[in-house]
Amino acid sequence: MQLRHVLTELRIGLRRNLTMHLSVILTLVFSLFLAGAGILVQREADVAIDELGNDLQVLVNLCTEDDPTVDQGLENCAGGEVTAAQQERIEEELEASEEVESFSFQSKQEGYDRAYAQAERTGDAYLFDVEDPVVTPDTWPAGYWVTLETPDEADGVISALSGLDGVSVITDQREALSQIYGIMTILKYGSWIGAAFLLFAALLQVANTIRLAALARRREIAIMRLVGASTLYIGLPFLLEALVTATIGVALAAGGLAAFLHWGVEKGMAEQVTFLPWVDWSDYVQTLIGAFPPGIVFLGPALTLIPTLLLTRKYIKV
Repeated sequence: MQLRHVLTELRIGLRRNLTMHLSVILTLVFSLFLAGAGILVQREADVAIDELGNDLQVLVNLCTEDDPTVDQGLENCAGGEVTAAQQERIEEELEASEEVESFSFQSKQEGYDRAYAQAERTGDAYLFDVEDPVVTPDTWPAGYWVTLETPDEADGVISALSGLDGVSVITDQREALSQIYGIMTILKYGSWIGAAFLLFAALLQVANTIRLAALARRREIAIMRLVGASTLYIGLPFLLEALVTATIGVALAAGGLAAFLHWGVEKGMAEQVTFLPWVDWSDYVQTLIGAFPPGIVFLGPALTLIPTLLLTRKYIKV
């Protein structure tokens, strides 16, 4: 196979169909950017759920020694730190409740580490790092993360647990979190729907580009067929054109996502909303090369190479 001839055909094809290739590139850039933004929003939701819990969870804090609720007139912690027997009674109540899907225990150290990580994001870590801190892992309450069957039904289990000895405070953030995750869901699916329409448009443009390029080269293709050229040899310039188009589209989309992460997230939302953890550059890398959902590095070439492989077999038959 003469590489020089293939590269010459590639250069001629790119120049001859320059406007079509530019339109494909622009469509790819916007569609891949929206697809990548949807993946980043999904990863942001996962990061937030890991840190804050999802909208199907409530946090049951257990009593500590010198629990502050005693000063507020509550009697659940009058006996001091929660005992093993009290924990067993709490777990029995959770297992018996029809509103509870599952629950998991959070130790004092785990709860302290989560609070410290959030304080670092909000700039309040100094409260934990003073020489004689008020809050330490030993004074931080242990607790249970309770996952509900549905977010609308928790009154029964909250009422049952509120009266048990050993239960300090029940933190119910369903209303606030459901609003946050609702916005993320709208942004995620909105970006994916927009990306799907643009990706479909890109597929149509790729098909039209291949058809026009094959028609423009029909005489050359006929001559190559007469001299015994293989289908791969004839179709290779088309595949290389698709690869060049996909490479440029992916590079521009990746640059757009990098700019969005730096200026939109790190220098924008992360500085304004400090209580939420935010996606970082490791999530960006996963958006580029992730396996499921596929990253844009794989999605871009697939959108151009696969239809090119399928359609060149049809259009180069002379």
